[in-house]
Amino acid sequence: MTGTLRLLRLVLRRDRFVMPLWVLGLGLLPYTYVTGFDTLFATVRERSDYARLSAGNAGFVALYGPLHGDSIGELTVWRGGFVPVLVGLAALLTVIRHTRADEETGRLELIRATVVGRFAPLAAALLATVAASTVMGVVVAVTLIGKGLPAGGSVALGVVFAVSGWVFAGVGAVAAQLSSSARTARSIAVLVLGGAYVLRLGGDISALGSGRLEWLAWLSPIGWAHRVFPFGTDDWWLALPAVALTVITVAASAYLLTRRDVGGGLLAGRLGPATAAASLRSPVALAWRLHRGLLFGWTAGFAALGLIFGLVGDSAVQIAEDSAGVGEMFGRLGGADTMSDAYFGTIAQVCGVIAACYAVQAALRMRDEEQSGHAEALLSTDVSRWAWAAGHLLFTLLGPAAALLAEGLFAGLVQGDNGRVLRSAMAQLPAVWVLAGVTMLLVGVLPRQAALAWAAVTGCLVLMLAGPLLELDQWVLDVSPFTHVPHLSADFTAVPLMMLTLVAAALASAGLLALHRRDIPA
Repeated sequence: MTGTLRLLRLVLRRDRFVMPLWVLGLGLLPYTYVTGFDTLFATVRERSDYARLSAGNAGFVALYGPLHGDSIGELTVWRGGFVPVLVGLAALLTVIRHTRADEETGRLELIRATVVGRFAPLAAALLATVAASTVMGVVVAVTLIGKGLPAGGSVALGVVFAVSGWVFAGVGAVAAQLSSSARTARSIAVLVLGGAYVLRLGGDISALGSGRLEWLAWLSPIGWAHRVFPFGTDDWWLALPAVALTVITVAASAYLLTRRDVGGGLLAGRLGPATAAASLRSPVALAWRLHRGLLFGWTAGFAALGLIFGLVGDSAVQIAEDSAGVGEMFGRLGGADTMSDAYFGTIAQVCGVIAACYAVQAALRMRDEEQSGHAEALLSTDVSRWAWAAGHLLFTLLGPAAALLAEGLFAGLVQGDNGRVLRSAMAQLPAVWVLAGVTMLLVGVLPRQAALAWAAVTGCLVLMLAGPLLELDQWVLDVSPFTHVPHLSADFTAVPLMMLTLVAAALASAGLLALHRRDIPA
């Protein structure tokens, strides 16, 4: 463990911009939910009706989990039901970034050539992630207590958020030992996270009916988090299995670390053929081979989102019609003539921000290829930088289009819509391209800070979710490109979409030009 504290300082310094974003961004979400519910519901009757309709709707339960009360605190916990998944995702990505990713690029081999213990890099990554998750839990508890909510429930919700990060930090540590590729390690860890969410979803949906499969939720750490029920029963003991699982996964990752060589993984990599197939003999074909997993995964996920949002649609519209506050919120976000159009306009904006996450991930793949040395080897042939970057940029732009198309189609099919839902989803695409252009610009101009592209996505998400509830000034909301996407109302105009597309093209072009002029690798 020699050198752990120094490596911990290094981890915190490298993540000094990214880590505060997810700690504060996710930690402050419950506060915005409380503010929103205070604004939306003028009477206790409206709040009770909202809780009653939401608790029995399969789509809402699938998204947020079970709801067993109608107090402001219980509604806040329920509305933040997806946040533990986001916390887990941030935690596992952080651990893999500072373990397997650094090992893949050769950085850890240099560090371990000095006076550094074998377990120090892993310990530093875990300590930083666990500390960040704990700070986020403290932020949740302090802000909710300051908002006037009961201290017991506020602390319980903070514990739920914190232990969610602890569990999946351990999962990320185990995944980092299994593969020699950071990309594969991320895929393994994200699959575990997705499996935990699906088990929770299946158990909670079953509980609405016969309850025969309700036990599935008890197999998932996400299900444990949802069953603490802060501001309700406050079942603190359900945090103990999560702590135990964290200890087990951390111990397992330390043991697995001793069973492999530096730079290697426990799962042997599959050797490819000696010569490339004809289908791989162009930059676009290679980009297809590298991006196809992302494309299929994200598209399938968006299709599932479309089904869920379509199923929820009728209940959401009924709630909005019964509650003036909810209807006003949908009207501000969706900006349409009817409540149904306002709801699906709001959902389209949310899906647009999620699609921007896909675009950023796809664009950052260029930086990953550069850091691993693959780009340098490829560019030593007769492949130009323009062609190499264009192959990746093609999937950065068209991949989110395919994902949004899937979401709009499936949501429209469930609703029996004539294409309006699909048009609302596809209208978000130019705003997604703007964030892809920002990422491309960072890759070209500031490659070492390219991960700051996630800050832009986080900012757009916060402005979208919290801006209307907190009644922020319009100039603040205008920072997000999604604010400029026109609503599909009678006065719809395509001019803002054209302007967003031009801005995206200018940003991407500037990034490509900078990439062409700078050294590779940087």
